[in-house]
Order: sequence, then structure tokens, then C-alpha cells
Amino acid sequence: MSVGYDAAVGGAAVFRHDDRTGLVVVGRAPRQMLNGILTGTMPAPPAPTGKGVLGGVASYTAVLTPKGRMMTDARVLLWGSEESDGFLLDLPVAGRAGLSAHLGKILPPRMARVQELPGARAVFSVVGPEAAGLLATHAFGGAVGATELSGLPEGGWRSLAGGTRDDALLVIRWADVWPEAFDVLGPAAAVGRLRDALLAGGAEEASAQAWTTLRVEAGRPAFGIDMGADTIPVEAAIHERAIDYTKGCYTGQEVIVRIRDRGHVNRELKLLHLGEVEPPAPGTELFAEGSDRAAATVTSAVRSPRDGETLALAYVRRGVDVDALRSVR
Repeated sequence: MSVGYDAAVGGAAVFRHDDRTGLVVVGRAPRQMLNGILTGTMPAPPAPTGKGVLGGVASYTAVLTPKGRMMTDARVLLWGSEESDGFLLDLPVAGRAGLSAHLGKILPPRMARVQELPGARAVFSVVGPEAAGLLATHAFGGAVGATELSGLPEGGWRSLAGGTRDDALLVIRWADVWPEAFDVLGPAAAVGRLRDALLAGGAEEASAQAWTTLRVEAGRPAFGIDMGADTIPVEAAIHERAIDYTKGCYTGQEVIVRIRDRGHVNRELKLLHLGEVEPPAPGTELFAEGSDRAAATVTSAVRSPRDGETLALAYVRRGVDVDALRSVR
């Protein structure tokens, strides 16, 4: 079993995320500019949630080409003032270069511009039924209780007031894995101190493989692994989270609306239960019994301790019965 899996399910596990990075968009009108680029809802300004505590809700979003293909997915949140603090884009390293170049090209400098986050930054996740309690104690000193953290919606965040975008820690409730999970974002030194305190308080260090197992069990795709430059959000089944169908125009909207009105795409990412087989490698084709035509292509696969069988995320051709996908060639 992967290191840290049991702790994540029954206690608290800490996962490093060297695969995530960040950018900030500031200027005279960053909201207006980003609203025409991001597919999701723009976040509201933060607000006091208690004595010395700020809170808000981060939005999950995507950035598309005019043909509706993904440049990246991202989480966007507003830390403070739109003009001076700007919007923080937390995104996978796999999508950073493309997004940075795109924003540098498309944003009018007089209205909005991209800034690098100052200093070394870090991200880690705390996962498990004891995660909220440990964070309440070690990140907030009791200013935010475990019940409040557990009750946050996905994307809900809390931070101690008085800090700035550059020096304070942010704790976000997220559901990329199925046990209760929180991401911690902030300066590397402060993040490291909190991580050490959590480990000393009873959390266990966990492996990247344990994270992948929990993520696949949750059915959550990862950009650069299950989604890429050839993916339309509807194919990856992230559209209900990443696309605001009520907002105004954004790049790629015409394609997304056409798919919505047509009612389908030709392939869709699904969670498959493959039974007692070795986890197939990414790119493996799956076949329905009695057919020589590939019906699905695997992107991630794990041996699931929770389900007692192999699970896979795979793009499945429209009209294929997923229960028939048992053959791996």
C-alpha cells in the first residue's frame, strides 16, 4: 500500500505539491480582463469571518483556446484589493508556461498585467478526518475552529488577517481526493514551519502515489496527466465545476455552448472499475468484449485499497457500455 494512504483515510496525512505554482494579475481592471479569459465565476472580495480572520471562496476555472481546447485549469482567488493585491491564479506547473505567455500577449498593460509571486512559494495538502483539527490548532491557534473548516464549501478559504498576499498562509478546502482535504498556500518558509508542526502533532508524511490513488478513487482528473492541450473541458467532465454558463463572453465560449446545445461530445473521461487486473499504463487501450475497436484510453490507473480492485480514469467513446470494458490489450 502507498505510504500515507492509511493516515489519509483514518487520521491525517501531509502531501507535498511541487507540481503546483502561481501567478498574480494586477492592474486597473484585472477582474474585467480576466472575466473574458477564464471560463469560471470570478471570486468575490474577501470578508472578515471572525476576529482577526479573513475568508472567501476560490473559483475553479479553465483557460481555453478559441477552439475550446485547454491551456490549463486553475483556481482563482481574490486575496485583498483587486488593484494592488490582484487575483491569485493557483495552477499546475504543466500549465504555467502556456498561460503566462498567453496572458502576456492578451492582457492590455494599461488595464492588467501578470506578476510573479515574490520569493519562494510552496503548497501542500492535509488530508484525513483529523486534518481540520490539526489545522485549527497549528495554523490558526484556535481562531478558526475545526467545525468551521470542515463546513467550508469546496474552494472556501480562511487566513489570519494582518498579513499580505506575500507573507500570509491561506488554507483552502478542496476535494481533489475523497477524504476531507485542505490545501495550504504561502511563503515557503512559513509553509515549511506549519508542515513541521503538523507532522509533530501527529500527521504523517505521504507519498505522491498515495495522492494519485486517492485522486483516482475520487474521480478527479489532473491537468498534464488526464487533461492536456487537446482536451475540451466537457470531455474531461469538469465543465460543471469549471464553466459558468451564465457569464458573458470568454475565449472558447462558442465551442462550449455549441457542445452544450448539441448535448454530447465524442468521448468523455470516466472512472472505470476494472476488477482483478494490474493497473494499465497511461495510453493503454481498452476493448469491449467481442470488439476489435478500442473503446477507451487510460490516463491514470491505480490499485484501490478502498474498492479492492483496479480503478482507472479513461476517455471512453460515446455510446460504449463501461461495464463491458474488461479487456486490456
